[in-house]
Amino acid sequence: MKVLLCDDIEKLGFLGDIVEVKTGYARNYLIPQGLAKVPSDGNVRSLANEKAARSEQRKLERRRLEKVLAAVDGAEAVLSRLANEQGHLFGSVTEKDIAENLRAQGFEITDEMVRLGEHVKEVGTHEVSLRLASDMTAKVKVVVVAEGQAVEADSEQKPEE
Repeated sequence: MKVLLCDDIEKLGFLGDIVEVKTGYARNYLIPQGLAKVPSDGNVRSLANEKAARSEQRKLERRRLEKVLAAVDGAEAVLSRLANEQGHLFGSVTEKDIAENLRAQGFEITDEMVRLGEHVKEVGTHEVSLRLASDMTAKVKVVVVAEGQAVEADSEQKPEE
């Protein structure tokens, strides 16, 4: 079944596109949610101006993401967590933790952009990928240090001074 998209839908199309989808998907989800309409001349004309404006917004967003990609590629996030003597963390480092650290450094990163296969549960250096768009990825280094060790080293140095 052909439908006219009324909004951008990831992996399907953009506002104003006429796409072929399964009938059940169109009738049970897209049309009732207001995400698509039956393509008619009137519906296509009514979305023409909005389609042009949305296309310009996508171009601007793409340029912004390219700047973010150039800035964040190769960045390093240092996170301190409680760990035992073997380097196993009490808990884990999640996508949210990494995104918060990168935002604190001034990068425009959302939690959804961080791609971890599984949460980091060991002290050390880990390489993490960021997916800014479907075809834009960056690599960042995540350094996890044991919180207890850093505190002990600081406390040993203070009495000597």
